[in-house]
Amino acid sequence: MGLVLICVCSKTHSLKGLARGGAQIFSCIIPECLQRAVHGLLHYLFHTRNHTFIVLHLVLQGMVYTEYTWEVFGYCQELEFSLYYLLLPYLLLVVNLFFFTLTCVTNPGIITKANELLFLHVYEFDEVMFPKNVRCSTCDLRKPARSKHCSVCNWCVHRFDHHCVWVNNCIGAWNIRYFLIYLLTLTASAATVAIVSTTFLVHLVVMSDLYQETYIDDLGHLRVMDTVFLIQYLFLTFPRIVFMLGFVVVLSFLLGGYLLFVLYLAATNQTTNEWYRGDWAWCQRCPLVAWPPSAEPQVHRNIHSHGLRSNLQEIFLPAFPCHERKKQE
Repeated sequence: MGLVLICVCSKTHSLKGLARGGAQIFSCIIPECLQRAVHGLLHYLFHTRNHTFIVLHLVLQGMVYTEYTWEVFGYCQELEFSLYYLLLPYLLLVVNLFFFTLTCVTNPGIITKANELLFLHVYEFDEVMFPKNVRCSTCDLRKPARSKHCSVCNWCVHRFDHHCVWVNNCIGAWNIRYFLIYLLTLTASAATVAIVSTTFLVHLVVMSDLYQETYIDDLGHLRVMDTVFLIQYLFLTFPRIVFMLGFVVVLSFLLGGYLLFVLYLAATNQTTNEWYRGDWAWCQRCPLVAWPPSAEPQVHRNIHSHGLRSNLQEIFLPAFPCHERKKQE
């Protein structure tokens, strides 16, 4: 990992030059009106609050469950699969939609004039990544430790993690617990649909002895049914099921990888913002890169991690301003 980061750091300036050169080439080829349209669309999708990805999320989820209900569920019932096994994806869907809604509508920990002083006492300043007495240039509020101004939502968020376009909200101290459960149930539901669909297709192949069948290839030779031909046969027979299976399998791996990353951050009491900034600070101290002369670099340490139990408790039982007010009184 260290070698990879060193290589990335050493190539930073050359990559920036290539990117600028590539942008200039594309600006000559693509008409200016099309460039403005694409830029405007990307700005709307990723730099303004909108419900596009929420709608896309629900449409994709609805398409997967419609196909599962329309074909997989019915075929599995005919093959006498356990009803509890078949209903598990629906249970996960209900739980997922509940926490999806909570993640969308819950205040992530917006910092205002009214609660600014209360948030300043929640976390200790490390004087490296989060120095004291710094004001937000946009909100003109004193920035509590671990906070960040979200350029999309245009407000400062307590214990800012990231802005998630899929929920059209920031992920902060007060909704990170809902986001974790949402992500966990989404991964589990995709994996469960994939497992049930795969089990159905394997059961079908075994019952019909398809793997023992033979076919004649293009050269007229008799061949035993191999895996590639079997998948092609299943795709022609059940195209929607195989396509859905491929989609949820890829989705399960992507979500699973991201879930592991988020659980690692939770276990070590880091946010995505802090992890990213910490890695970038490491790159700036890389000895293979010639950076402008500056003062002796300060090393960022994670001073907020106090053991697995305490870290998880902080996420699932976050401190609220009202609690802090009672303590001060």
